[in-house]
Amino acid sequence: MILNYRKAGISILLGIVMMAGGGELKAQDVQSNTMKFNRLLRLIDSYYVDSTKVDDLTEKAIVEVLRNLDPHSVYISKAEVEKTNEPLAGNFEGVGISFNVFRDTLMVVTTIPGGPSEKVGIRAGDRIVQVDAKKIAGIGLKNTEVYDLLRGKKGTKVDMKVNRKGEANLLEFTVIRDKIPINSLDASYMINDNIGYIKLNKFSATTTAEFTDAIEALKASSKLNSLILDLRGNGGGYLTAATELADQFLSAYKLIVYTQGIHAEKKEYSSTSQGELEQGKLVVLIDEGSASASEIVSGAIQDWDRGVLIGRRSFGKGLVQQPFPLTDGSMIRLTTAHYYTPSGRCIQKPYTDGVDAYQKDYIHRIEKGELFSKDSIVQNKSLKFATKVSNRVVYGGGGIMPDIFIPMDTSKYYAYYNNLLRKNVVYTGVLDIMDENRDSFKKKYADFKTFTSKFEVTDEMIEKIMAAGDKEGVNKITAAKIDPAKGKGEKKLVINDREIVNKDEKEVVKRDEKSVAFARPLLKRQIKALIARDLFSVSNYFQIMNVEDETINKAIEVITQKGTYDKILSGN
Repeated sequence: MILNYRKAGISILLGIVMMAGGGELKAQDVQSNTMKFNRLLRLIDSYYVDSTKVDDLTEKAIVEVLRNLDPHSVYISKAEVEKTNEPLAGNFEGVGISFNVFRDTLMVVTTIPGGPSEKVGIRAGDRIVQVDAKKIAGIGLKNTEVYDLLRGKKGTKVDMKVNRKGEANLLEFTVIRDKIPINSLDASYMINDNIGYIKLNKFSATTTAEFTDAIEALKASSKLNSLILDLRGNGGGYLTAATELADQFLSAYKLIVYTQGIHAEKKEYSSTSQGELEQGKLVVLIDEGSASASEIVSGAIQDWDRGVLIGRRSFGKGLVQQPFPLTDGSMIRLTTAHYYTPSGRCIQKPYTDGVDAYQKDYIHRIEKGELFSKDSIVQNKSLKFATKVSNRVVYGGGGIMPDIFIPMDTSKYYAYYNNLLRKNVVYTGVLDIMDENRDSFKKKYADFKTFTSKFEVTDEMIEKIMAAGDKEGVNKITAAKIDPAKGKGEKKLVINDREIVNKDEKEVVKRDEKSVAFARPLLKRQIKALIARDLFSVSNYFQIMNVEDETINKAIEVITQKGTYDKILSGN
């Protein structure tokens, strides 16, 4: 027999889903379909030929129902609920380290300043080999297992044994778990005397506080009058965080966004007089990874002609999800409304072709050349809108189109460098470098300014990483097997500047010197930035990486070149 809580959960689910399908459905239709589904489960439970788990069947049914509504209505199991909420809540409870499973050992990469581990003396480079009497070194430890071992309720303790370079014996620590912040702000610094830079990775419960603290610090140390706000790769988060951030740049009583759905009345969110940067030049950076809350902010800035947008067309997520708990502690996040920019644009991209096609949109953008050429982007001319001040033409129907387009780099030589990153060769190589030199680096480079001016990545460091790439097969090129019987004549494959004609599968293990030469300066910058992050902060990582960033350099040009900024915003 099926337990009553299962019946209740299914009833709630079907009630929500059927109501979402249209206002014409009445209570008796929902009840009828609930009874139908309940009978199906009873029949399966009582008569099906093989053993079944009704819980699993119910979860699969929920997932499939939501999948056929839209791409963002999702089911979250009871086990996943807490972990899913952590990043947006802005904190979790644990020991306060960032780590890497390095050569089958848990290595501390950094300790959270003021966190529980730092307080007892654990430091970067330590190897945690035992947790609560359980040996964890050399056992094939996985990241998920580390979370289970080290996270826990505030006030609980965890005993650790640590292997530290220079110490003959293992060191013992007892760490009392506490709340650990999860920052949504990656970087904040001054590019020059007047232009500040802030990068956000998400919109969480702490975003507003983090942003205002960063702005106050920048103002205190400089003559800040312009800001570059980097929302590239920012997938969104809380609607409230988005409206509060937009409010920082807009004067009072300006519409930021409104939401509306068949079962959700129109709700407007407007600015107040509390903004930190209502005056001065503003440039917002977006790309194909900027979604949801990022699009709310960038859409409001563009619609009010408050700032210039630079980058590539944003993701195109204009749907609002509301959480609904189910009876067993699981929940569904159900799309209940669309959100609209101040000009009336709904920037949700189409999903009528199904979830699979929707999820492959990025690939389709590449295939159509949209990421490489502005001319390849097709705007929906029937969804034409005007900005609120200058009456510039903007379009709805799928993402926010920036005012200045920056194409993705198409160089074929990027492949080698990107493969080194994907194989984690660069990061692992930097861990090796820091492991051998951490103490000497700290003595030699007391602050970031000294490090930036005096530290140089050596050819030996580069060569070690490239050699590690060789071992990982980064340079191994495999020619596709050619079957002449199926071909239409002779086929040719050009691989690493070598031509292979109608041959069986063959491995070519040889460095492409052009790719190596192309990658060398990129590797130098990446290595230096990663070392800076380890020695100082994640903000310093971006400070080094951004020096040769084309999009940021364009933003600086727009701000500093006389008349350019105002000309763009006036639509001339």
